[in-house]
Amino acid sequence: MLSSIRRLSMSILSISSFQSPNSLHKLLIMDSSSSSSSSKSSQRLFCLAQQLRLYKAPPPPPFLDDDTDFEEQKLEESAGKVVSQLGFQESVTPVGAVKQERFKPKRAAVLICLFEGDNDGELRVILTKRSSKLSTHSGEVALPGGKAEEGDTSDADTATREAKEEIGLDPSLVNVVTCLEPFLSKHLLRVIPVIGILSNKKEFNPTPNVSEVEAVFDVPLEMFLKDENKRSEEREWMGEKYLIHLFDYEMDNKKYLIWGLTAGILIRAASIVYQRPPAFLEQNPKFKLPKVVDKDTTMS
Repeated sequence: MLSSIRRLSMSILSISSFQSPNSLHKLLIMDSSSSSSSSKSSQRLFCLAQQLRLYKAPPPPPFLDDDTDFEEQKLEESAGKVVSQLGFQESVTPVGAVKQERFKPKRAAVLICLFEGDNDGELRVILTKRSSKLSTHSGEVALPGGKAEEGDTSDADTATREAKEEIGLDPSLVNVVTCLEPFLSKHLLRVIPVIGILSNKKEFNPTPNVSEVEAVFDVPLEMFLKDENKRSEEREWMGEKYLIHLFDYEMDNKKYLIWGLTAGILIRAASIVYQRPPAFLEQNPKFKLPKVVDKDTTMS
C-alpha cells in the first residue's frame, strides 16, 4: 500500500510539472541513471494520460441524434471535413436557446494526436494541410477529422477513423484519453475535439490520402499559448467585436498558417495540457441569438 502511494505521489509530481513553461525541459534533465530515455518518455506520457483522464469537460450531447426536423446541415467543409474560418466553444454560444428552437447541429470530431518530439521531448501535435486541388479551403491547415458516420459508436471512433482515412494513422497506435468541450463551427457544426496520445511516433508512417491531404506535419502544442509568431484580427458578430488568432509556423522550409476553428481548438487543448491560460487576450463575442434559427443559421 505504501509503495502504491509513493508511485501515485511521483505521478502527481510529474503531472504538475506540465504547469510551468519550462516543465518539459525540466523533466528532460532529470537524473537518467535509473532508466533509459525511452522509459522516461513512456513515464511522461503515462503521467500526461493520467492528468487528461482527470479532466472533466461539460458532457456533450448524446452521440446518437434521432431528430429529423431539419434536412442535413449544408456544411462549409467539403466532403464532411472540419475546416472553418470561425469556431467557438459551445459554452460561449447560445446553443441552449438554439435547442429550444429544435435546431440541433450536426456532429463531427477531430483528433488532437500528441507525441513527444525526438530532440527535446516537447509535446507536439499532428496537423494536415488540405490539398491545393480542393474547391473549398484548399491549402488550409486542419486537424484530422470529419463528420460522424453510420457505424461510429463514439466521437473517438469518428476522430480515429477519419485520421486513418486521411493520413494512414492506425487507431491501435493512439491511446484516446479524453474529449474536450464541443466547439461550434461557422455553420453550427458541433465539433468534438478528441485527445489521443501516440506513444511511439516511429510506428506511424504518414500515408496521406492525396485527394484530400497535401502534407502531414507537426507543431509544438505549447506554441498556442505563446504570443510569438502570432497575430490577431478583429471581427464582428451581430454588432459585437471579437478576436481571431493566426499562428505562423515553418518546418522543412515550408510555411503554414494555423487559424480559425483549428487554432481555437488547439489554444483550448494547450491550456488544459499545460494548465495555464494563453499569454494573449482571448476575446469572444457576446453572442446574441438571431431572431430566426433554421438550417441556414450561421455565425459570421
